[in-house]
Amino acid sequence: MNTLSHESCWVVTDGAAGNRRQALALAEALTPSIREIIVQLRAPWSWLAPRNLPGARMALGHDEDSLLPPWPKLAIGCGRQAAWATRQIRRWSGGATLVVQILDPRIDPAHWDLVVTPRHDGLVGDNVLHSLGSLHPIDDAWLADGRDAFAPFGTLPGPRLGVLIGGDRHGSRPDAAAMDAFLAATRARHAADGGSVLVAVSRRTPASSLPRIREAFAGLPGVVWTGSADGANPYPGILGWADRLVVTPDSVNMLSEACATGRPVHTFVSARLPEKLARFHAELRSAGLLHDIDAATADRQAPLRETATIAAEVRRHLGLV
Repeated sequence: MNTLSHESCWVVTDGAAGNRRQALALAEALTPSIREIIVQLRAPWSWLAPRNLPGARMALGHDEDSLLPPWPKLAIGCGRQAAWATRQIRRWSGGATLVVQILDPRIDPAHWDLVVTPRHDGLVGDNVLHSLGSLHPIDDAWLADGRDAFAPFGTLPGPRLGVLIGGDRHGSRPDAAAMDAFLAATRARHAADGGSVLVAVSRRTPASSLPRIREAFAGLPGVVWTGSADGANPYPGILGWADRLVVTPDSVNMLSEACATGRPVHTFVSARLPEKLARFHAELRSAGLLHDIDAATADRQAPLRETATIAAEVRRHLGLV
């Protein structure tokens, strides 16, 4: 058996918030001994990652010293650039480091000891573990911390409608009509239920949408957060205090984390979804976790919390103790 000990796990990402969140969540479920490493590959290696090109060490540029021995027992990566790094760590360590890659690396998963992907990616292999949604740290204690950090939200009139707004998917153009339709449908839901709103945008929300978002919820009791000028990001407080959540259809991470609260989760789809994302929505709906924005639901539903289960599977497959 392999024992995880001091500084025994490297978490490798490109620094993107969603990638960091997944990799750190899995690592923290396995060991408290974590070193976080951000890699930013140089071209041309960044263009083709995680495929190999000659001169791999030069791909790291000034960050070359970040991936040097002593090697950890385990490395966890998330994202395409991290997949390049975890692949190299496995090779450079001579197999001494076990490597786990989160999300489909787009090449043969045999280059890693384990690959963890959501089912809607469609990746199969003897060393592939599947989740329904994205990995995250959200459990009852996390939600309680969110309520404590944003205690004033508890004084807002109920029901409290949490509204999580994502944005453009990679390679797509801003769709103002889709955003306006989502905002109108969300306002209609609030009008039907009453109470207050707790609204937060993401890093991907187009700047051009922010005035429309503020206008859509102007005059309603609650909080509308559109950036750091509005104070601390209330995302943990929204998940902790919301009685019901509405999420834009674009974000697997936000939908997964909303579903982790155990509160009913809704979305509004006004345009055709990409194939993989459509499969994810269908799986959530089939599990009773995602609903149309105007659907009547119970006040509670089963929470989607997969990180601990995936961590147990990682331990079993890799022989970790």
